[in-house]
Amino acid sequence: MLVDDHPAYRKGMAALIASEPGLRVVAETGNGSEALEIYRKNGPDVVLMDLRLPGLGGVEATLAIRKEFPDARIIVLTTFDTDEDIYRAIQSGAKSYLLKDTPDDQLSATIRAVYAGEQPLSPKVAERLAERQERSDLSQREMEVLQLLIKGRSNKEIGSSLFISEDTVKAHLKTLFIKLHVQDRTEAAITAIRHGIVHLE
Repeated sequence: MLVDDHPAYRKGMAALIASEPGLRVVAETGNGSEALEIYRKNGPDVVLMDLRLPGLGGVEATLAIRKEFPDARIIVLTTFDTDEDIYRAIQSGAKSYLLKDTPDDQLSATIRAVYAGEQPLSPKVAERLAERQERSDLSQREMEVLQLLIKGRSNKEIGSSLFISEDTVKAHLKTLFIKLHVQDRTEAAITAIRHGIVHLE
């Protein structure tokens, strides 16, 4: 099953999969919110899931499918290679993580390996995942502070947006800097964007 919001890409991917012996596309959608319903109807052996989708994102769609079908075999196939994206995808239950420029033979080999119950990760993806696991998770409040910081808001503005005092904002920033291994606001913003912790819309 293909879950990707670019029809031309889905068409090309379906043709590529059909050219492989024993593989075929049984269902597809361009919308994360429809992924669970379509999975229910078609019961595919393997799902190729993009991360950025209208409706529900790829991580959330993966979580929804795996909650109802714990044995679902999902491969994330995306253009995003930041360690935070990889970490969130694997945490959500994806069995593998591929970039869209993955060679055709590696893609089909990964589909077959995941179908066989393996969890193949390329050395580069495994390395990014290991790097991310060294960093602590941010709390929801720390994420909110970080998103406002990236938009250039002052401590006072962050405080009024989140209905907390400036001292509380400073305390959150202090914890944020420790968790991100950075010294200041600028470094925090650069690190958050580079690692995919926050995506610029």
